Amino acid sequence: MTAKQIVDRSLKTLPSDLDPQRLPRHIAVIMDGNGRWARRRGLPRIMGHPRGVDALRDLVRCCDDWGIKALTVYAFSTENWNRPQKEINVIMMLIEQFLRWELREFAQRQIRVELMGQLQDLPESLKQQTQRTMDKTAENQGMRLTVATNYGGRQEILQACQALAAQVQQGTLNPEDIDQASFERHLYTVGIGDPDLLIRTSGEMRISNFLLWQVAYSEIYITDKLWPDFDRAEMHRALWAFQKRDRRFGKVKPSR
Repeated sequence: MTAKQIVDRSLKTLPSDLDPQRLPRHIAVIMDGNGRWARRRGLPRIMGHPRGVDALRDLVRCCDDWGIKALTVYAFSTENWNRPQKEINVIMMLIEQFLRWELREFAQRQIRVELMGQLQDLPESLKQQTQRTMDKTAENQGMRLTVATNYGGRQEILQACQALAAQVQQGTLNPEDIDQASFERHLYTVGIGDPDLLIRTSGEMRISNFLLWQVAYSEIYITDKLWPDFDRAEMHRALWAFQKRDRRFGKVKPSR
């Protein structure tokens, strides 16, 4: 048994130094660093992506084991189409395999899976598997897993604005009635709620067009760990840091 396996086994349940009443309900993750992980080992960039899927699989199980209600992960951005075609093909294949191979696990754990983004532009086989996975997990009552695929935060906001503008044009909505709640009903994350915690791996200090509206008051945790190396021990550190934060949402603590 490797050291990592020993650590993961010891963290099967929520670590005792974490308060189960103060866990983030919704965690969002920017999974960054697959290519760098591979290059540091003298491997082609694309070899990091299968290891990234392994890390995602472990993260899903960890969140479910520890009582996280919703997990949203950034799998492929609208900007990622600018990567080499061979790498794009590998990523699309791996997403499809993940959705297909994990179906039994999703059923056992009652995980509800959804994909968000401009799904109409995905390869046909991935679109079919996406619909199949969402259909088969739609009635599950456990954790909600959302995989952002061909997703861009700016595009999501534009689409919401266009939908509201169309309603105004049709006369079914008055401009003065547009508020935060009506706007959010047109976002991909409707029904999930905003992330309490945003995790970014690989040490990059940017949001990268991910959930631009939704992370307005999210706590942000950045780790130098590359995504394939992100494990339960690092999730433990992220949650421990989260529980040390003072979330005021613009308010001021009353003086004693």
